[in-house]
Amino acid sequence: MADEYYDAFNAAPPGHSLTEDNSKWPWGRPPEIVDPDEALDRAIESMMEPKNKQELFKLLMVGVSVEVLVEGMLFQGFRDGKYTPDVGLLIKGPLGIMIADMAEEEGIPYRLFENDDTLDKGEMDDETFFRMMKQNNPRMFEFVRENVNAAIRAGNAPQEPNFMTMERGEEE
Repeated sequence: MADEYYDAFNAAPPGHSLTEDNSKWPWGRPPEIVDPDEALDRAIESMMEPKNKQELFKLLMVGVSVEVLVEGMLFQGFRDGKYTPDVGLLIKGPLGIMIADMAEEEGIPYRLFENDDTLDKGEMDDETFFRMMKQNNPRMFEFVRENVNAAIRAGNAPQEPNFMTMERGEEE
């Protein structure tokens, strides 16, 4: 029954938050840390505190990914006014590597990414690669095609064409 009283037009207009004084929130004031190196050092120091380290390892053991842990830490650092989002993004990679290294040292199994197929996403198959090369770089496509055809004529038919293993010869 609550939906019948919902008015979609009874909402703040876009940009309304930009007209308010956000200094009442920690993230609305200048950040405590502006140097990414200092932000990373402080985050690592915090993780090394025995209580935080123990909680971190518990979360890794129950299956929380390093990716989720890092994003949570970064969000909290921003929300608490420690640093800006851009500083958080700059320390994201090193912080994730540090957590994975800590887990490795302690022999704790961990998941690096939330989705198991994260590293496979966006992987381009060879057919798509060659089709795009033909369209966007016809000169390189002809060069590769001639080398493959020359190998076939010489009796060295490639088992599976793979652009990473082809050597580039002298261009005319």
